Amino acid sequence: MKKIYFVSDAHLGARHHGGSRQAEKKLAGWLDSIRCDAAAVYFLGDMFDYWFEYRYVVPKGFVRFLGKLAELADQGIEIHIFTGNHDVWMFDYLTTETGAVVHRDTLNVELLGKRFFLGHGDEVGRRSLMFRLIRAIFRNRLCQRLYAAIHPRWTFGFARWCSLKSRLGGLNNETGGREAWGYLADFASEYLREHPGGADFFIFGHRHIMLDMHIAPSARLLIAGDWMKYFSYIVWDGLALSLLTCDSTDD
Repeated sequence: MKKIYFVSDAHLGARHHGGSRQAEKKLAGWLDSIRCDAAAVYFLGDMFDYWFEYRYVVPKGFVRFLGKLAELADQGIEIHIFTGNHDVWMFDYLTTETGAVVHRDTLNVELLGKRFFLGHGDEVGRRSLMFRLIRAIFRNRLCQRLYAAIHPRWTFGFARWCSLKSRLGGLNNETGGREAWGYLADFASEYLREHPGGADFFIFGHRHIMLDMHIAPSARLLIAGDWMKYFSYIVWDGLALSLLTCDSTDD
């Protein structure tokens, strides 16, 4: 039976994550282990801690992960990559080189008979004005062109410093309480009120927690964890939707 897999937040290359190379190897090994039964893999954002494509230049590294994506795509497995708040600057490289479909917004899609609402998790809900302003700047084409005009020596260093500062602050304040995921539950509940039956499952990343909860009698919200601490993923086989770690089994 073919399955659909969901994974998020590897933050490959992160300066604050001393085991980034080991995490990449583990991720590549996991992708290799699912190739026999995977119909599609959805990467729900922030797979890279920082990614910016210039016209002729892309970030160095990540060869194990990128090579595995190309292998899976060549095998006929669908590869879907959502841009997160750390790797929003994806343009055509991954599509051209690996065959991946890049999603820049949320997606409502039917998979093996059920409706899925998918996203990274930063693009929904009532967020602060500052958060929405920064997000708008990051996604503005003019701002992207101006940023690309600066030499990568400066832009990469600046971006990595910002990422390190932001993530360390997040680690100091990170909890699994409702303050971390409540806005996603509120969004999903409101979406169902406005679109009855519009989704059976809501799946997000971004929050770096593992969560599986009912938000309606026939609808669930899941947050996919990460590949820094949990090494977790979600799998759907048409009958059961499970949130697992790569050390557990879905047999």
